[in-house]
Amino acid sequence: MDLTVDGRRVFAANGGAAFDPARPAVALIHGAGMDHTVWSLQARYLAHHGHGVLAVDLPGHGRSAGPLLDSIEAMAGWIARLLDAAGIARAALVGHSMGALVALETASRHPGRVSHLGLIGIAPFMPVHPDLLGAARADMGLAAQLVTSWGFGQSGHLGRNPAPGLWMMGGAHRLLERAPAGVLANDLAACAAYQDAPDAARRVACPTLLLLGADDRMTPARKGRELAAAIDGADCRVLPGIGHMVMAEAPDETIDALADLLRR
Repeated sequence: MDLTVDGRRVFAANGGAAFDPARPAVALIHGAGMDHTVWSLQARYLAHHGHGVLAVDLPGHGRSAGPLLDSIEAMAGWIARLLDAAGIARAALVGHSMGALVALETASRHPGRVSHLGLIGIAPFMPVHPDLLGAARADMGLAAQLVTSWGFGQSGHLGRNPAPGLWMMGGAHRLLERAPAGVLANDLAACAAYQDAPDAARRVACPTLLLLGADDRMTPARKGRELAAAIDGADCRVLPGIGHMVMAEAPDETIDALADLLRR
C-alpha cells in the first residue's frame, strides 16, 4: 500500500491482506541497505492471523521516495509520523538490526504509541568496521559481499534454506546490490553514530522481545543480552546456529517468537 509521509510517497507491504487500521497493528522495520522484502514470511503470517501489517520501506529504500534519513533519531521520528499517516494510534514495532535501533528509539520517545517491541539482531552499540564503511561508499559489490558473508551464520553459508530452491546468501547479496547508491553507507554511518540505546532501553514501558542469533558476528548475542538486562521484563531468546539474518535463517522460529510477544 502507498502512504504519504512528509509530503512524499511511502510504500508498505501488508502481507497479502488488506490493511485494516481497526486491527492490532504491527510495523516491521528493515535493516541497513534493505527493504520490506526481508519480512515476507513474517508479514504474511501476521497479516493472516489478526494483525494489520505495515512492512515499511524507509525513505530512499525500496519503493519509498527519498531523501534518506541520516540518523536513528530522525528515522524514529519518521516512524511516528508514518503511524499518523496510516491512522494508527498505537502499534507493535518490530525491527531488525538498524531497524531494531529505530524501533527502540521510537518506543523510548513515544511510549504511548508502542504496544509491543520486537528487537531482532540488536546490540547496545553497532560500530562499523572502517573497511566495510569504505566499501559501502566506494564499491557496492564488495560491500554487499562483506555484509552477506558476515551476516549469515555457518549453516547459512552452507546453503540451508527451509524453502527449497532458494539461496539465502544469494538473495541477501542481490537485495543489497540493488539498493540505490549511498543507501548502505548512509545506514551504516547512522548505526555507528547512535549511542543512546542503553538509555532508550531503560525507558521502554511495553512488552519486549529480543531475538538474537548465537552465531551473530555483527551484533553478538552477549551484547544483546546486556541490552535486554536494561529493559524491565524483556524476553530474551538466543537461537543456536543462527547469525545476524535471523528472519531468513530462522523464519519459523521468528514467527513463533513474534506471535508469543503479541499475545503478551
